[in-house]
Amino acid sequence: MTIRNTALFWLATALVFVLLLYEFSEILLPFVAGMALAYLLDPVADRLTGLGLSRTWAAALILGVFVVVLVMLLIIIVPVLATQAESFIINLPRYLDGLQKWLTQQAGTKLFRVLHISSTDIRGSLGSFVSDGTSMLTTLLAKVWSGSRVVVSIVSLAVVTPVVAFYMLIDWDRMIETVDGWLPRQSQPTIRALAAEMNLGVARFVRGQVSVSALVGLFYAVALSLAGLDFGLLIGLFAGLISFVPYLGSFGGGALAIGVALFQFPPDWTSVVVVAVIFLFGQFVEGNVLQPKLIGSKVGLHPVWLMFALFAFGALFGFLGLLIAVPSASALAVLIRFVLGKYLDSPIYWGQQRIRTVETEASGEHDEVA
Repeated sequence: MTIRNTALFWLATALVFVLLLYEFSEILLPFVAGMALAYLLDPVADRLTGLGLSRTWAAALILGVFVVVLVMLLIIIVPVLATQAESFIINLPRYLDGLQKWLTQQAGTKLFRVLHISSTDIRGSLGSFVSDGTSMLTTLLAKVWSGSRVVVSIVSLAVVTPVVAFYMLIDWDRMIETVDGWLPRQSQPTIRALAAEMNLGVARFVRGQVSVSALVGLFYAVALSLAGLDFGLLIGLFAGLISFVPYLGSFGGGALAIGVALFQFPPDWTSVVVVAVIFLFGQFVEGNVLQPKLIGSKVGLHPVWLMFALFAFGALFGFLGLLIAVPSASALAVLIRFVLGKYLDSPIYWGQQRIRTVETEASGEHDEVA
């Protein structure tokens, strides 16, 4: 098989895979979630089997502990988060009114006259912004609810995902060996090397970033709550969740927390500074301690690439796309680096200069041998 035919074969395979993924995206969510859960917990299963447990008992023990911990966290945290979210939505107009008053006091009427705007214009603009944002959010939630059948998805996630994860944990190594046996013999070493690099990148980033996000979110939630910030638990966990994209959690969560603190604490500016210091300290620990230890510096995923992947896969496949965005971005990055390396080492890049250099080197080696 020529290089051209090989490339066409794998391109057609990738297109068919994407089309099937798009066609069945609404029913694949619990299965993909189960596979992702099994992938995250597979190292723990390997360690338990190394201690003498069978693969079945190791999978049952891991999944049982995971489900119990998750249910306990949901029972304890979800009611508090729901209360804080409801209170935040109710108090949002008051915060916007405080923002308008703060802008008026800080900027002064002189700046408003220069810009030909008034406090009434600011209030109207903020009200229009909130109204438009609420309308867009309502429309989006309606589409998500009707398009992806949220109720069915939630039930299937709760029921099907643990079952899928259990069987995947049992058969994970066996499936890897089976897929490896399907590889074309001629391309097997190259595919194995690419797969190993993809697995290393995905494992380092996904498993590491999940740990980093959980630890950072827990720190923010506890620290902001102890600082007395309204909705501290909600903002902290939200910052940890969006920190899956590097820097986004600290900047987004920090802006939200400081914005709330500006309306809650003044004239006690010390508390505002404390909230800012919490996020600065969290950013320092995340960037200099947690990420180097848990993720490493050789993952090679740029934050902009991650954000693009999340938006692109989310737009194409909904919530399922958010689950597969990061591993897909990591795999695509490996493939792009591989193709780029082949291109930089090919006559297409070097032209006749490369051919003459190779011929000269070969002639020199021939003369030395002679």
